[in-house]
Amino acid sequence: MLFDLLNTLLGALTLGLLLSLSFVFPESAGRFTESSKKLRERIPILLGLWLLAAIGNLLATLANLFESPITEMLDATTIRSYVTQTSLGRLQLIQVFAILILLIFFRAIRKTGGALLAYFVSVIGFAAPLLQSHTSQAAGHGLAIGSLIIHVIALSSWAGSVFSFLFMDTQTRGFTLKRVGVIANWSVLAVVITGSTSAILRLGYSSDWFSTYGLMIFAKVLILGLIAFVSKRIRGNISDERAIKFEITLLTIVISMGALLSRFTPIEESEYQYDRVRELVGIPMPAEPNIWRLFFEYEADALMLGALVFVTALYIRGVVNLVRRGDKWPVGRTVSFAVGISLIDYSTSGGLGLYSIFSFQYHMIAHMVLSMIAPIFIVLSAPITLALRTLPIGRSKEERGIRGWLIDTLDSRYSAFVTHPLVALSIFDGSLFALYFTPLFGELMSSHFGHLLMNLHFILAGLLFFHVIVGIDPNPRRVHHLVRVVILLGAISIHAFFSIALQASSTLIDGGFYQSLERPWATDLLADQKTGAAIGWAMGEIPIILALVATFIQWTRVDAREAKRADKNSEQDLAQYNEYLRKLAEGRGDS
Repeated sequence: MLFDLLNTLLGALTLGLLLSLSFVFPESAGRFTESSKKLRERIPILLGLWLLAAIGNLLATLANLFESPITEMLDATTIRSYVTQTSLGRLQLIQVFAILILLIFFRAIRKTGGALLAYFVSVIGFAAPLLQSHTSQAAGHGLAIGSLIIHVIALSSWAGSVFSFLFMDTQTRGFTLKRVGVIANWSVLAVVITGSTSAILRLGYSSDWFSTYGLMIFAKVLILGLIAFVSKRIRGNISDERAIKFEITLLTIVISMGALLSRFTPIEESEYQYDRVRELVGIPMPAEPNIWRLFFEYEADALMLGALVFVTALYIRGVVNLVRRGDKWPVGRTVSFAVGISLIDYSTSGGLGLYSIFSFQYHMIAHMVLSMIAPIFIVLSAPITLALRTLPIGRSKEERGIRGWLIDTLDSRYSAFVTHPLVALSIFDGSLFALYFTPLFGELMSSHFGHLLMNLHFILAGLLFFHVIVGIDPNPRRVHHLVRVVILLGAISIHAFFSIALQASSTLIDGGFYQSLERPWATDLLADQKTGAAIGWAMGEIPIILALVATFIQWTRVDAREAKRADKNSEQDLAQYNEYLRKLAEGRGDS
């Protein structure tokens, strides 16, 4: 329990401070300034402590499983078996590797963009073991786990932004106060929503809200209210270090309580009924799919849902800001964004997302929607253009700001590389073979973490590909429309070859995952796989053909504009030449 608590506290603090280093501290043209030197010197120490706590937590968990002292777990064979053969062991190993990577490369980071990348790596490392917490026993596995992770990340962002005040002088605190307030406001909103959701889900198993678990929830709420009161004093007198330390202490207590609550289950042993399918995938076996269930069942994946809500809030805020300053934003783009987000939600949390876990044919439909249909709508909503027009600039003349960071990212060599048509095509279609014709598919499907990574890959690969082909946002590369047509024809050919190869396969590609579920409907697993391959072929060709048509239309419009521009230039040149001849003739007449 001690290592678990230290692991959570040190991880949360690392997350918060890396976020502060990325967005709170002053910067100059994207580079760190002297004001953040003190914090940058402390973070490697913090990472070292977190690494020790993570390793200690891994060994303590293993010792708890064997009911033996932790000293007896220092055996390479035992540890290797644990981290390779158990879900929790693999997730804890991911955490250790993530922290180790940060510890090795952090001192080489010189820009806020690098700090932001380090933050994302730390989020992966911090969140991985939480996917196997006791909250998974609660109703709504995806909602409970996701709520817990978002809750702790929001708390860490809040605590880290306040803790960063201790590494600043009074002048720097005043400079960063407004941005800390923005982070705190967003964090408080996320903490309230996810905390309420998690408590309701878990206390749903207990009729007594005044149990030990319920009383800890009430205590946590009271402390959060006290923090809100103290934070007002800090905003009024930023030089009061005692108030800052008091708020940090309270936030530390709240995070510690959250760590304890996430490991505590209010389910009585007599009430808990073992469900083999729930143990495997986190949710019970659904009834046989039909039209009603496919469209109206909903099993929320809070991590994906939280991300969708966040980006939607940012998009709406951007549109509202444009309208307030008198600029126009096409309604069609907003509608296109809403359609794309809705399709992603339906394919991850809706009926399609639910049945995609249990049947390959529905998995393939969800795959096609996530990678080929929803990305087209989102790309056509021009989110990058909206961001460039509405994101804040730097807080001073020296800062590049969030907008400048986005511009630099678009102009970077990495962006130029990944937006190369052949690279985008390789990621988009090449990953099909890497996923489905290797043991990777079965491994990813057998865990919530793997399933989440797979869905994110589908979405990001689709967004990248269609951004290069039909995107209306700024692109680091100017890709000729003829090249786009060739790439699309290549995508059609590769996708067709993949589908035919999958249909012709006489063996199951899931590594025994679907067989382990023992579903009572669609019992012919090979037929289900072949149906999925056929669906993938049909659904995959249509969006690419539509993109091909759109590319031809865009090509025609560009040619028309260039022809009109050329005609206009020709008319101007002709008019200038005629004027020259007229003046020349007048000159001769005078002579």
